[in-house]
Amino acid sequence: MIFVFIIVSSSLFAQETAIKKNIARDDYFTIKTATDKVRKKYPFAEPAQLKESEKVNVFKNLTYASIGERELHLDIFQPNKIIGPLTTILMIHGGGWRSGDRSMEYPMAEQLAEKGYISVTVEYRLSPETLYPAAVYDLKAAVRWLRANAKKFNIDPGKIVAYGCSSGGHLATLLGVTNGRGNFEGEMGNLDYSSMVQGIVNVDGPLDLTHPEESFEIEDSSKSTSAAQWLGCTFKEKPELWMEASPMNYVTEETPPIAFINSSLEEYHVGRDHMIDKLKFYKIYYELNTITDSPHTIWLFHPWFKKTLEYVNKFLDKVFNDANGLLK
Repeated sequence: MIFVFIIVSSSLFAQETAIKKNIARDDYFTIKTATDKVRKKYPFAEPAQLKESEKVNVFKNLTYASIGERELHLDIFQPNKIIGPLTTILMIHGGGWRSGDRSMEYPMAEQLAEKGYISVTVEYRLSPETLYPAAVYDLKAAVRWLRANAKKFNIDPGKIVAYGCSSGGHLATLLGVTNGRGNFEGEMGNLDYSSMVQGIVNVDGPLDLTHPEESFEIEDSSKSTSAAQWLGCTFKEKPELWMEASPMNYVTEETPPIAFINSSLEEYHVGRDHMIDKLKFYKIYYELNTITDSPHTIWLFHPWFKKTLEYVNKFLDKVFNDANGLLK
């Protein structure tokens, strides 16, 4: 159980650091809470392990942007044998836009780095600290930082992928479908560089926040949905804001290729089928992979972790190495 200690320790360290800096936190989604939940139905589930691979170099706690005294950080997992610039994956953790931290993505980041990619786990501001669209601004700034530091870390600036899980999947998709839209850029860091991504991996993340599964209203505001807490309003109060934050509304012929990797729980796939219809209309390459009899947190636990990793690797290999050139 060494891995569990490492990951829980990393998560606790992040929380302690946040407390010291007066950053609001929410412990709704941690490895412990996720493990307790998944084992109610799947008692055999085991958290994926960080191997501390000798094949991977790790650069931790790099500051990519600052808001006043508030610094935002990322970690880079890099193959220790590099031939030329590599496809780079910005990894966005889940937690209902209000909880979780980037250390939860370490096992997947490490194993993707073993397969020859540069994986970047990223911190972004959550709803207890500040509301939408701050998280989007943060992540766009992270992409710009990656391009500004591309030579230093052997990043291919033309092959940057947004990957995210659950609410992180929503954010990764929103990041990709708003390529080039100035109102989503924010004003932080390396503004001379592009924030465009060339691929999207959505692991069980919602695409339509206006769907009843996400937008239903509760009279007791203390029990409002995570989306309502993040947006700072109910759907009834500001439907236009909920539409603005829904990735499926931005699909065009410029949308990058996307992989949907889904659990067997349909409530986490709202808007997906409608978005796929749009992708088909614009002839955008996509993949849809569903892992049967699985919990929501397929990216965190065995036996589903391995299949999730395989689907991510297959998509990236297809999109960035296919001789037919799926990217424009």
